[in-house]
Amino acid sequence: MNLINYFSKRKKIVDDALDKLLTSDKKDKAQSCNSDSALNSRTLYEAVRYSVFAGGKRIRPILMMAACEAVAGELGDVLVPACAIEMIHTYSLIHDDLPAMDDDALRRGKPTCHKAYGEATAILAGDALLTEAFAVVSSEEFVKKVKPEIAISVVRGIATAAGYKGMVLGQMIDMEMQGGDIDFARLEYLHIHKTGALLLACVKVGATIGGATKGQLCQLIKYGECIGLAFQIADDILDVVGDSKVIGKEAGMDSKHGKITYPKVVGLHEAKNIAEGLISSALESIKDFGKEADPLRRIARFIIEREK
Repeated sequence: MNLINYFSKRKKIVDDALDKLLTSDKKDKAQSCNSDSALNSRTLYEAVRYSVFAGGKRIRPILMMAACEAVAGELGDVLVPACAIEMIHTYSLIHDDLPAMDDDALRRGKPTCHKAYGEATAILAGDALLTEAFAVVSSEEFVKKVKPEIAISVVRGIATAAGYKGMVLGQMIDMEMQGGDIDFARLEYLHIHKTGALLLACVKVGATIGGATKGQLCQLIKYGECIGLAFQIADDILDVVGDSKVIGKEAGMDSKHGKITYPKVVGLHEAKNIAEGLISSALESIKDFGKEADPLRRIARFIIEREK
């Protein structure tokens, strides 16, 4: 399969769906308010869309779609939660970039949300996306497509992965550890939660909605765990060896902020070996799947071969 074409087609599907979810009456209501509230509402709307449509690859929703298709699920059934995941991911980037956290000026080659709209608007844009994600994934449009118990499981799974037992916990540990020392076990724990949790949730949600058997789900969970950790290690490596113009943000920021990364703890060469080993394990975990899982296989390789 041609991964570039696959990504391009799936990305358009996701972008079109996000465009509909983040437009509709929100724009009209903002324009119909009195002048003061219209200005404020319009600013929030623009900040949200600025961040969502800043050029992301849509790896997370595409991964969810690929997991669903790997177990012969219907693409249409998973599109709504796929969009919700992308909203949550975007909110996390907006907040991560804030001066109180990573203090980044660029994201995907463009000014970060707080640079473009101010810190207060950026915080509210992130809040808006997080809450809207759960409005979307609990909507009648989605709930009517799946069994009630599956819908509840999806909402709970996404919330757990994104919240204080998942991504938020990882970000907190990352901030607490800046400038300090950390052993390998805690480094792995940090990465599993900060980045791995949401990627694993994409795989689990996609497989669950697609009707995976218990055995298939176990195999795909192993896959998701491996690629989730490998993804963050690859990010750590790119911050060391990547080209700022290619990665869309200033390289070397992890070192500047004193962040604890795999290259810092185990060295660049060993970090690459660990990432490669994780991808090998991910591919081994889905060896029993047929061609329908080829997108998952190609995505796994892409995770450590990407340049941004």
